[in-house]
Amino acid sequence: MLCSQNLFTMDDIENELGLHQEPESDTCSVGSSASAKKAKLPLPKIPMLNTTRFESGFHESTRLCLERIREAMLHHKWEAAAEEMAYFLQILEDTTKGQEVHQKEVIWRMGIEILHHHPNSKLEDYNNIYERMKHSGVKQYLQRCLEHSFHLLLVGHIQEAKNSLSVAESWRHGKETAAQSKSVKLIQAYRSLLDYMIWCEKKEGCSSGDSGNIEEHQSMHNYFRQASVNLKEIFKNPGVWDPFILGYIEMLEFYEDYEEAKRILNDYAYDNAFPPNPNAHVYLYHYLKRHNHPAKKLIQVLKILHSLVPSHALMTDYCSLLLESGKTSKALAVTLDMLDYACWRNDVGTWKTLKSIVERLQSEEGWEEAVSEVMLGRKDWWPALHFTTFHAAHDERENPELRRVKAPLAKILCPDMTLRYCQEGGTT
Repeated sequence: MLCSQNLFTMDDIENELGLHQEPESDTCSVGSSASAKKAKLPLPKIPMLNTTRFESGFHESTRLCLERIREAMLHHKWEAAAEEMAYFLQILEDTTKGQEVHQKEVIWRMGIEILHHHPNSKLEDYNNIYERMKHSGVKQYLQRCLEHSFHLLLVGHIQEAKNSLSVAESWRHGKETAAQSKSVKLIQAYRSLLDYMIWCEKKEGCSSGDSGNIEEHQSMHNYFRQASVNLKEIFKNPGVWDPFILGYIEMLEFYEDYEEAKRILNDYAYDNAFPPNPNAHVYLYHYLKRHNHPAKKLIQVLKILHSLVPSHALMTDYCSLLLESGKTSKALAVTLDMLDYACWRNDVGTWKTLKSIVERLQSEEGWEEAVSEVMLGRKDWWPALHFTTFHAAHDERENPELRRVKAPLAKILCPDMTLRYCQEGGTT
């Protein structure tokens, strides 16, 4: 997550640092074509004084040090790599134009990788390299602060992570750019998420019925207030804010601000400025269901989710609601849409749902036309997906109940086809 598991190749690192120089060639390659043979050879170059490229002692020492670090990392000798890394930091003193950013990035990646695997690494070591890299260049300061907070969060230091983000949130350098503004918004969002996590800890520590511990409840409410101030502004920016939305809705429900929670979820799901996000409709559905909203509203939400992800697990709820509302034909279409996907192919519950829908349809007039209509575009490929001899043998061996449910459905769904799946034994 914070540390890449893929090591650089030596060429990649040398190219980034500008340490790998290809020798210039004065010879001309000879082609196999006649035109190449007739081509004029270039005039010999007259050697000029002081034009020969050479490697300085400083670059040579850093290149050799980099090679030793690379060998140590490849052989998982993390202690040796850490010792060499202490010497390699001298590359930061290189003033070669255009190389500073690459040098810092390589040191950053290698240093974190070594610390991640070093058996004796401590939080203090991580903090040292994070702080050094934060102040090695202003352009990367906000990103490094965010990554530092991720590591602190990973090791369970939530308050320290929040403090790191609070410092970064108030940091400014020069004229604010668009990239810097986006980074600040992201830092504000994660700082608010940490406020929510601390709020959760305090909520567990004090029961809702304990009116005597006023200070703890006030402290908990302060974290909610700090988180909500930023999150309200964050949610005005189009994007995917799933973990932040969930935390904010939990806090709003705790304080019984149901209207605000519903408004936030509705905007997140239906605002066209936000990218299409199936999770937004999932969160809205679960919220409405928790608070006993009418089935008509639930169906509306699941209808949009069905258009985005026809194979979603909530489509089973959608079918149940449609059946309760008397929309049997629509429930049939939704169930068949689910079975179009391999993830539901061997699910007995889905096939049983299909069977109950078909049985209900058979009590209505014109049920054959209803089935024929939804199967019209599936006749060419559905039998191969579900009703082959192979499927019959597999289902008979692995899940006989599934075979018993599917066999009569095969005859109903594909009445004008002779399917081997329906035969006894399922094999020839």
